[in-house]
Amino acid sequence: MPQTMTRTTLYVPGDRADRFAKALASGADAIICDLEDAVAESAKATAREAVSAWLGANSGAAAWVRVNNRPDLLDDDAAMVRSLVADGVDFAGVVVPKADTSACAADFGGSPVMALIESAIGVRDIYEIAAIPAVVRLALGEADLAADMCMEPSADALEMWPVRTRVVVASVGCGLLSPCGPVPTDLNDHDALVTTSESLRRHGFGGRSVIHPAQVDAVNAAFTPTADAVAQADAVVAAYEAAVAEGRAALIVDGKFIDAAVVRQARAVLARAPR
Repeated sequence: MPQTMTRTTLYVPGDRADRFAKALASGADAIICDLEDAVAESAKATAREAVSAWLGANSGAAAWVRVNNRPDLLDDDAAMVRSLVADGVDFAGVVVPKADTSACAADFGGSPVMALIESAIGVRDIYEIAAIPAVVRLALGEADLAADMCMEPSADALEMWPVRTRVVVASVGCGLLSPCGPVPTDLNDHDALVTTSESLRRHGFGGRSVIHPAQVDAVNAAFTPTADAVAQADAVVAAYEAAVAEGRAALIVDGKFIDAAVVRQARAVLARAPR
């Protein structure tokens, strides 16, 4: 499946295959069929079989598989993914939790990898992880990260911003898709969902993961340019291209200085515009 920017990735427990199609119909750009934290130890094998069967019957679905990054489970999860690939099943790729260089470089049959940074090791080795050929996107898991680093994030998550910036820098520096932001865990605070999603977008994130369908619309809206923003970006690009054709490298539009850097920002807006 070609990799495109996804604003929302909705987690679904891997042992609840009855929810996969419903999750895709929620408006989320993609789902994550979770074999890890959302599945009890006793149901790991059942979840693996359910995910494999559903993906096999729904080739082309915008679905990722979050595997278990544990020695006793990763090999079996990776073998399931390789089997799907060998059978020609098309799906988005693999999410590697608690990402480290070894797990992200595991044999997933050539599947794209989203590396979930949620440990001190992941933060330390983030540039090496981002440079692994299979890795197409970084994501940030702040609940596990806070626990691993004995952090107590405040309501504004100010303590997390150094790591968030590091994730964005590694993504841009290694030519990856804009990173996926952390899951909002408070299902009742809609205002916080909107404001934190907009803040993540302004800081360079391309979307975020969610754990409930009710969160999808707000996140999609936060990471989708408004009609006015798209019109302004179109005008900037058109004016700049006309100026370049006339041999100029900069110009002023409506009192604002326009050069190549400003046009790059405008084109980034257009890249996020609804298709």
